[in-house]
Amino acid sequence: MLKVGVLGAGHLGKIHLRLLNESKEYELVGFYDADIMNGTAVAEEFGYTYFKNMNDLMDAVDVIDIVTPTLSHYDCAKKAIEKGKHIFIEKPITTTYAEAEHLLALEKEHHIKGQVGHVERFNPAFTAVKDAIHEPMFIETHRLAEFNPRGTDVPVVLDLMIHDIDAILSVVNSDVKQINASGVSVISKSPDIANARLEFQNGCVANLTASRISLKNMRKSRFFQKDAYISVDFLEKKVEVVKMKDAPEAPGKFDMVLQNAEGLKKQIYFENPKIEANNAILDELESFADAINNNTTPVVSLEQGTQALKVALQIIESFDTKEI
Repeated sequence: MLKVGVLGAGHLGKIHLRLLNESKEYELVGFYDADIMNGTAVAEEFGYTYFKNMNDLMDAVDVIDIVTPTLSHYDCAKKAIEKGKHIFIEKPITTTYAEAEHLLALEKEHHIKGQVGHVERFNPAFTAVKDAIHEPMFIETHRLAEFNPRGTDVPVVLDLMIHDIDAILSVVNSDVKQINASGVSVISKSPDIANARLEFQNGCVANLTASRISLKNMRKSRFFQKDAYISVDFLEKKVEVVKMKDAPEAPGKFDMVLQNAEGLKKQIYFENPKIEANNAILDELESFADAINNNTTPVVSLEQGTQALKVALQIIESFDTKEI
């Protein structure tokens, strides 16, 4: 079993602590939190070992799980990597592209493995259809959330939209050519609502919308490709797959057939991929253990996390923030 320590015992940190404590892949050694009162309270309530010194925790483990505020990701990861520790780091990987690039260099220099917590890659709805998404040419995403002050230390692009950026980059095998975006600040000092249009070198276009002041939660993505439409509901964990194929010469009574102006006939049919219930956070943590134990590339590598951050920062740079 891999010995693991957690940095950060906030809302998400507590979830990581519980799952790592239950996991058969890890031995939870303990955790560190900069807030001594919070750290002591968490230790007393749940029985986890609280380290008052971050270095002592790092020296005692093989893996460091970084669930601290985004602004501290770089410093924590840098220190852990320089000690030769594998790192799991929550999204976004860092606050600046230069910091992320430096972590990539350190990862290679110290021969460790790193994974970024883009948890939607492990959402059962997405994993059920990911292999069916081939060369999408238009993508539309909506990620809307009710207001929560926890994420307002960063723009909504880094807080919410980056989930969809990462998912899109994982299925579009092309570089981003152009970005057009706009953002509006309503409650926070940073944008709370954002829309971005990404154009890729291969012609694919992605339209992304994110809001953290919505009246209801929504996390939906739609992928349009030749002969197929795929809809993924990340929140409800549902998928819809609509495909087309050449229509038979003698269609059945209930077959859905479309005919274009040139007389070409296509039959519409539906697929229902099986969705396996899972705990996405546990799956991402244990997949990282597998990558370490088997010396394979993590599902969401530091390089992929860096690319998602790069696009997110380009989006932020491309719009003029407006206030209401």
